[in-house]
Amino acid sequence: MKNQIKKFFKIVLVLLIGMNLNILAQNKPIALWEEKIPGEILSVSNEEKEIYNENELQSTSNVKIPTLTLYTPNEISANGTSVLLFPGGGYSHLSMNKEGKKIAKWLNSFGITAFVLKYRMPSDEIMKDKSIGPLQDAQEAVRMVRRNAKKWNLDSNKIGVIGFSAGGHLAATLSTRYEEKTYESTDNISSKPNFAILIYPVISMNSAITHKGSREKLLGINPSQELSDKFSSELHVNSTTPPTFIVHASDDKSVPVENSINYYLALKNRKVQTEMHIYEKGGHGFGLGIIDTSKNWANDCVNWLKSNNYIP
Repeated sequence: MKNQIKKFFKIVLVLLIGMNLNILAQNKPIALWEEKIPGEILSVSNEEKEIYNENELQSTSNVKIPTLTLYTPNEISANGTSVLLFPGGGYSHLSMNKEGKKIAKWLNSFGITAFVLKYRMPSDEIMKDKSIGPLQDAQEAVRMVRRNAKKWNLDSNKIGVIGFSAGGHLAATLSTRYEEKTYESTDNISSKPNFAILIYPVISMNSAITHKGSREKLLGINPSQELSDKFSSELHVNSTTPPTFIVHASDDKSVPVENSINYYLALKNRKVQTEMHIYEKGGHGFGLGIIDTSKNWANDCVNWLKSNNYIP
């Protein structure tokens, strides 16, 4: 009897320690690269710039050290599904609160473990090839989560990505070019997301419909047709592209809705499982929000996740 009581208290102690460690790990940025960042150029002048409002990080730019910040649901509701968040900002800054932390907390409410990726902005000052810098970070982020899936109690086959605006471009680029070798990985772990959620995404670098600010930051002022095509995700969809949920507003004046329409058609034509919601009103950058488009898309997204067995 005494041994059983000791065993019981030992189990309780282990659980309590685990819960405390989990609490301590919450919201603590994890360095994405353990060793040298691939293609890195050391720069003293290019320092990260953070903007706060009432002690809450709103946005950041000039990212030199990419990180993942973990947000976990309570242990009772956790279902093993995880989502990496790619905030938007036209590849010039990252909307860390509206398209980062707030989305992470929302995902937590459905038992999803969330990771906010603070990825590097394209910059000739700090990277040898600025066009692939963000993709390198995105690929390694998925690999890191999959590599540590057991440690974080995650299902390695239910790792998704959600991207907003330029972050949506990064999510679509990853979805269509996850096999591309952009750096020397230390293992053979796949960087393919199991599903993707794209919210008012930049998809194409075609000058007729692209977001010009994102294109210029990523590819330069006058990119070649070859380079533009390479970073137009609608041209690289194939049958192995992960299932995708897309949201856009018809009245988006920053990123034309044609970006999402063309990507949806490319997915449909290649028989990739996909769902798209185009709302009459919403503009651009609505995040979760409470009016117009944004009061509808979150529920539609949850229904899609449930119908595809990503969450119970």
